[in-house]
Amino acid sequence: MWTRVSSQTKIINTYIQKVYLWMFLGLMITTVTAYFVSQDPDLYNVILGNDIVFYGLLIAQFVAAISIVAFIRRIPDNLAEITFALYCFLTGLTLSVIFLAFSITSIAYVILITAAMFGFMSLYGYITKTDLTSLGNIAIMALFGIILALIVNLFIGNSALDTILSILGVIVFSGLTAYDTQNIKNTLYSDGDLIKKEILGALNLYLDFVNLFLDLIKLLGKRRDN
Repeated sequence: MWTRVSSQTKIINTYIQKVYLWMFLGLMITTVTAYFVSQDPDLYNVILGNDIVFYGLLIAQFVAAISIVAFIRRIPDNLAEITFALYCFLTGLTLSVIFLAFSITSIAYVILITAAMFGFMSLYGYITKTDLTSLGNIAIMALFGIILALIVNLFIGNSALDTILSILGVIVFSGLTAYDTQNIKNTLYSDGDLIKKEILGALNLYLDFVNLFLDLIKLLGKRRDN
């Protein structure tokens, strides 16, 4: 009995480690891409200075993410991996503005805080025996509310509302991190190709980390003087 439990635990740990590896690779692709774009004035002027290019990239990001979620069961493993990497690359192009708006020291500081919060909530989601489904549902509904409020705020430009939404975003994505981690753990023995489940799990955690970082950088980031 002990041997069987130990074997199951090892299988789950290996699965989770692979999901985290994919997530880490995705974050590295995004970070490296964003940094190098920010160092090339010609490149970031094309991306950030042209509305057609910028919004075209945002649409391409959306299409890539939807493709992974909607068609993951129908596409080959290598195409799922390529699509995930492409999404992370496109995200890096649009997030290059972070390196232009905030100091490197500030970005590094917020990344450390994000990693600590993300790690704590993910660990909680992994070890807790409590079913986090209700938490996940509440967080998802709250996220839709935040998105609607952000759209409204694009027109009214209320800085206080933007701060409140960032604080709520930190809370929501912290909750989603715990929920997604538990959900990934629970899907190990569900139907479906293992690699595709790893990619889908990595995408969910990647989105949690990136959005948590974006909300924290708004709250804690130190903008460049120029």
